[in-house]
Amino acid sequence: MKRGKASRMMVRIWAVLFSVIWLFPVYWMVLTALKPSQSVLESSPTFITAHPSLYHFREAVASQSLMVYLRNSLIVTVAVVAVSVVVSFLACAALTLYRFRGRRFIMVLVMAVQMVPGAAMMIPQFVVFNRFGMLNTYVGLILAYMAMILPFSIWNLRGFFLGMPREVFESARVEGANEWQLMWRITFPLAAPGIVSTCVFAFIHSWNEYMMAYTFMKDQSKYTLPVWLASFSTPSGIDVGAQMAASVLFALPVVVFFMLVRSRIGGGDVSGAIK
Repeated sequence: MKRGKASRMMVRIWAVLFSVIWLFPVYWMVLTALKPSQSVLESSPTFITAHPSLYHFREAVASQSLMVYLRNSLIVTVAVVAVSVVVSFLACAALTLYRFRGRRFIMVLVMAVQMVPGAAMMIPQFVVFNRFGMLNTYVGLILAYMAMILPFSIWNLRGFFLGMPREVFESARVEGANEWQLMWRITFPLAAPGIVSTCVFAFIHSWNEYMMAYTFMKDQSKYTLPVWLASFSTPSGIDVGAQMAASVLFALPVVVFFMLVRSRIGGGDVSGAIK
């Protein structure tokens, strides 16, 4: 008994230690954003500021480009989340609920695409988008993000579809439900946790992506927020305080979005579905 209590205590200690290590960079980012300008670049670090200031936040918000970049990020992110959920849901429904030739080959192909690094896809994507006049457009950037997000979204959602009891669909067909009714009245509610986790992944990836947004968008008025964060680093130096404040503001939508949907993330509740 004592040995079991000691093991649980060690697990808790390691969990607390891991949490502290993981949270320290976030704490340091917020602390730096709240420090007065003269304290940001001190040679001896201070872990608590006696005189917190919102000067850096006002400096970051006062940027004339903030609202433009925020609008661009929202347009791209909302479109990517919406399209990825619809496409991955329909793809998983077709690949798991129905049997047809080539089904396994398509899943293997999806996995192969997922294994390709995003950086390796940028050059061919750039060439294709340039040929079709899709550079410096929201559509081109959204398609580039979708190429990286969809493979993972499909594989992530596939597990939820495989866990659905087939008796539910058989009972619905006996009751006279057609395929679209099966899809939206039965399959969609049962797959809701997987859909939410897909939304979270698509949101975080498209919200945080920098390289493609900087490469495919030539017009500065179409840059996204990650590019705005990089604008605080100039050849003359880095405005560390303003950059940390901007990073805090940049991370807030992700945290808020996750807190809103976290109760829906987890295994699907299908225990009473058959009844």
